[in-house]
Amino acid sequence: MSTTPTHASTHTPAAADEFAGKSALVTGAASGIGLEIARRLADAGASVIVADHNEEGAKEAVEAINAAGGRAAAVRVDVTDPESVRRAVEFTAATYGGLQLAVNNAGIAGASAPTGEYGVQDWQRVIDTNLNGVFYSLRHELPLILASGGGAVVNMSSILGSNGFAGSAAYSAAKHAVVGLTKTAAVEYASRGVRVNAVAPGFIDTPLLQDADSQRDYLISLHPQGRLGTAEEVAELTLFLLSDRASFVNGSYHLVDGGYAAR
Repeated sequence: MSTTPTHASTHTPAAADEFAGKSALVTGAASGIGLEIARRLADAGASVIVADHNEEGAKEAVEAINAAGGRAAAVRVDVTDPESVRRAVEFTAATYGGLQLAVNNAGIAGASAPTGEYGVQDWQRVIDTNLNGVFYSLRHELPLILASGGGAVVNMSSILGSNGFAGSAAYSAAKHAVVGLTKTAAVEYASRGVRVNAVAPGFIDTPLLQDADSQRDYLISLHPQGRLGTAEEVAELTLFLLSDRASFVNGSYHLVDGGYAAR
């Protein structure tokens, strides 16, 4: 018998004009959590740049968003390459004239091995994507957000940004560091009209978990609610943090984890 209860969405979408007149850049937006965030931002009136290393996937996402009445454009980005990130941010400025909202979501799961056996190249690949990629993004986004009159940023951390997990030394280290980077940027830019927060999903039922199918029941068991989370649930929190409804929320690390951290 399955221990996973069915889940019916009870989310109230953001108002159709909540982000009207604002532009948003979402990395890792061709699938999973990033795609859902991009969709919801467009539904709420934002002009969205769908940025991903999978250019075809980004274009398909944009076609779907535009077909649904939103406004979006695609750009290829390799977040491990600071020049690629710079070009993506410049593309945002050229396309929409500025930037008010950014979601630094691109990430990889990486290899699984005990810390003493973790491959150096595997370590570097995860750190380059999950940590350096967030820094490169902030490095180029923040000046443009300032020049655009201020705004908000959400960095995608993880429940492993505050917990360890066997076999995930690089991933956990990177996600912990994203929290520190988020808090530092928040302190630096708070008086200049930019809020920076981090979201910490538990294990979410997205393509990133496809390689972990053999562990699915185990991962479900780690969440007191008895199921994996959904991209919609992460997007709901992310859009709140980007919105003026969260105007006094800054430098915070927000769990969306079905009780994982409360065990």
